Amino acid sequence: MQQIIIFLIKNSYKLLFLLLLGISLTLTIKSHSYHRSQYINSSNAFSGYTYSQINSVKEYFVLQQKNEDLARENARLKEILFNKKDTVLESKIVVPNILSDFVVRQAKVIKNSYTKQENFLTLSKGSFEGLKTDMAVISDKGVVGIIEKTSKNYATVISILHTKNPLNGKIKNSDHFGSITWDGKNAGYVQLIDVPKLATLKKGDTIVTGAQSAIFPENIPIGKIEQIFAEKTSNKFVINVRLFNDMTSLGYVYVIENKKKKEKETLEAETKKDPTKQ
Repeated sequence: MQQIIIFLIKNSYKLLFLLLLGISLTLTIKSHSYHRSQYINSSNAFSGYTYSQINSVKEYFVLQQKNEDLARENARLKEILFNKKDTVLESKIVVPNILSDFVVRQAKVIKNSYTKQENFLTLSKGSFEGLKTDMAVISDKGVVGIIEKTSKNYATVISILHTKNPLNGKIKNSDHFGSITWDGKNAGYVQLIDVPKLATLKKGDTIVTGAQSAIFPENIPIGKIEQIFAEKTSNKFVINVRLFNDMTSLGYVYVIENKKKKEKETLEAETKKDPTKQ
């Protein structure tokens, strides 16, 4: 208490000055409309800035939840897109396919390798959320890989950057297709092989998933043609494809289930059987 009294005595002139200044400013603001309006504007600006900063801090802490909500909504929209197949008959009548062939779920990448010859990812969801082996995994930009194994809460994915995991790919707006492989050299590129030299293509053409795949819907983006090489020992091209995805930086992805996959594979397996052995 004594120290407070000593402080007040030592600073009595300064405190008196501040008190009188405050009183004078208050009287000035109250008695002059111009000064009052300037004070209100300044006060509002300061309050607005303060509230804005507080709101930014609050939004930062709920950012993860917003990202999850956004990824879930994107998964729903992609499911609608993949199932939107119209059949045009000779009579020009458009008959919509009301059956849902694909189910889309969102998940988050929690582990990602891209420097090995055989790379894998780990997802934050597993069989409890409906994820199964041989489901397609994509991002907003294109193909990521295929689910290999699942546990209750996690799933591992064979990356497109895998030297032993070919995918069916084709040149967009063309019936020429081949196999997407990776030579294990650059995480930004894959190779499209077995494309016949009769195919019309050029640098910059888009490569997408083909209709032969029972895992991926057709026309999922993969990348753009960067270089074209003609094999000397065959009538086929080897195409260097720059990936749309940055495989070194993946966040939320979408897992696609083809509900007709088993039916297609069973029929194809039966068709390949030797009739003489039946």
